[in-house]
Amino acid sequence: LGKATLLRVSDVLSLEYADLFTPEGVLKDRAYITDQKTGKPNTLYLKPLESDLMLYHDWLVEQEIDSPWLFPSTTTPNQHITRKQYYKIMTKTGDLIGINYLGTHTMRKTGAYRVYEQTNYNIGFVMNLLNHSDQKATLAYLGLDTVTKEAMLDTINFG
Repeated sequence: LGKATLLRVSDVLSLEYADLFTPEGVLKDRAYITDQKTGKPNTLYLKPLESDLMLYHDWLVEQEIDSPWLFPSTTTPNQHITRKQYYKIMTKTGDLIGINYLGTHTMRKTGAYRVYEQTNYNIGFVMNLLNHSDQKATLAYLGLDTVTKEAMLDTINFG
């Protein structure tokens, strides 16, 4: 969810079940939220996540988890999981798949960079998805510093 929506962890954790699903359990086409950090409105297009979200929905139903939160605490279902618990989940996932750098921000950065590459380096599109106001901030966020920029320039034929 974090990788496909490019949400900050605080926004992922604060998603409510009703943001994504109807009371009947039908996945909505879009979720409309407000980014916590910036206060900006954000529209999440959910179709690329349909199968994963429906599997997750079915798991919630199977486990009889009744909570307003999309990611409820297992100990206190009327609260969402904490950032610390999310970090532990990401670290454990990384350990299981042999990646030692998964953290709370990994999904947002990975998703942003994948969009950047797969849209032929459309920085404006990535900037919009990240809900950034400044292209320079988006470039820095993607890690496109001088070394990366020079490495990319080395591959271009200016012939």
